[in-house]
Amino acid sequence: MAAQKSFLDAVKDRRTIYQLNKEAPKSDKEIVDIVNQIVLHVPSSFNSQSTRVVVLLNQEHEKFWELTKEVLKPQVPEEQYKSGTEPKLNGFKGAYGTILFFEDPQPVEDLRKAFPIYAHHFGDWSEHTSAMHQFAAWTALEAEGFGANLQHYNPIVDQKIQSEWNVPQQWKLRAQLVFGGKAGEAGEKQFKPLEERVFVHGAKN
Repeated sequence: MAAQKSFLDAVKDRRTIYQLNKEAPKSDKEIVDIVNQIVLHVPSSFNSQSTRVVVLLNQEHEKFWELTKEVLKPQVPEEQYKSGTEPKLNGFKGAYGTILFFEDPQPVEDLRKAFPIYAHHFGDWSEHTSAMHQFAAWTALEAEGFGANLQHYNPIVDQKIQSEWNVPQQWKLRAQLVFGGKAGEAGEKQFKPLEERVFVHGAKN
């Protein structure tokens, strides 16, 4: 699968885009292949391979956001739900698909037992593993012409969602990547000075 742009260009262009539609620039088969390649090749701490993903397309994607509305509606004040929450969720529903990122705690527990000197770090490293998968998927979809935004309705929706799609209850939902055709542009990006964020030692001209 040939990328439409270089990796660094995709990194630069990867932005949070909320205005999405159902005009997918790639087929469902190609979307699944992108996800498969990411899961195969993104690294994980101690090769834990603890990330699990659920790809929801078309009606299954729409069902996810309808179920999310069912969960949130009783928990959000009525006026706030109608004016803010529901329109936002309908916007996500109007996209093409959603990728759910889970972490399986069993490989993490196995590593804690195998390497007790690092035991207290493996939870953090599991989060790093998940984040790398999220970023790689977001960037790869950008490279193929999709827009996307990353959401975090966990743990509010976890139980209902895991029951609906037969996901093991012990898996931990970490993020939801909403993607689709670009129907709008990202806002202007603000950068803090690199001098405050990057420190180089030993470089040669």
